[in-house]
Amino acid sequence: MNDWAGIAWLVVLLVFNAFFVGAEFAVISARRSQIEPLAEKGSRSAKTALWAMEHATLMLATCQLGITICSLLILNVSEPAIHHLLAAPLELTGWPVAAVDAVAFVIALVLVSYLHVVFGEMVPKNLAFSLPDRAVLMLAPPLVWVSKVFRPVIVTLNWIANHVVRLFRVEPKDEAASTFTLDEVATIVNQSRIEGVLDDAAGTVSAVVEFTDKKAKDAAVPLSALVTLPETTTASEIERAVAKHGFSRYVIVDDAGVPVGYVHLKDVLRVAETSADAHVERSIPAKRIHRMVPLLETTDLEDALALMRRAGRHLAQVRDDQGNTTAVLFLEDIIEELIGEVQDATRRAR
Repeated sequence: MNDWAGIAWLVVLLVFNAFFVGAEFAVISARRSQIEPLAEKGSRSAKTALWAMEHATLMLATCQLGITICSLLILNVSEPAIHHLLAAPLELTGWPVAAVDAVAFVIALVLVSYLHVVFGEMVPKNLAFSLPDRAVLMLAPPLVWVSKVFRPVIVTLNWIANHVVRLFRVEPKDEAASTFTLDEVATIVNQSRIEGVLDDAAGTVSAVVEFTDKKAKDAAVPLSALVTLPETTTASEIERAVAKHGFSRYVIVDDAGVPVGYVHLKDVLRVAETSADAHVERSIPAKRIHRMVPLLETTDLEDALALMRRAGRHLAQVRDDQGNTTAVLFLEDIIEELIGEVQDATRRAR
């Protein structure tokens, strides 16, 4: 082969090697959350990228095969060409043939290794890490095409590799990790605040992260701190309670002081509408008393929120392991855990 043809092959092989390296890091670095919206809009490259991410081990096997072949060809084709080009001028020094060959070999090896490592490995790796979403959209389609062309070889090699991995009692995965654990999210938020790239002065982001660790008892109001009314309470008594405390909802308790439900200010208005005299002394009808959602103290706060939303209730009855009611959980107290203090619309500012 002509020496200059060997140099041309060096450039071509470096490009192919860079492609496989960039594609490998792009597939494992890109996030589904960034690619899925594009796929839903009909982007073919995004759909192909998602397929590649879902078959990560197959794509990595394709990349490794391509990198290995390119590396071997660079060593066996390009190095001899550079060696031969360097030998001619080195012979003019009058050195022995063995010395000329040794020096030419070392220079050729160092030069080829430098070009291979920098332009064939490090540059595409850094680009793929810096722009993973753009890289996967550009590199995944040709990578998938290569994997289909050489599928029998790649599937066989991947099958062998997976069985070797299982010998170490590790189950191989086909899809690259696309989600973060709660601890990872908390670490990201904390580090971002330290570095000044996240402004969370109100603490909302941190509250969302901590929200899933809290239980119903952490946000519930103990019975001793509640403003309660008896089952025999009347519309006028509720009006007086609203005037005194300013709350729009009141817990109704039985003779033993155990919560049996709650009433809303609008229930008073409904009772008044059914009477000629709005202030008639009559007990609130049982049908106007809303039942509370039963919860355990150890119920996750996010599960408590889901149950209350599903039942359409603003209050929940919190019980201990023995079934005794210990507190009442208000929907607004759950919301306060996320966004800060929520003021009752009917409560006067003090």
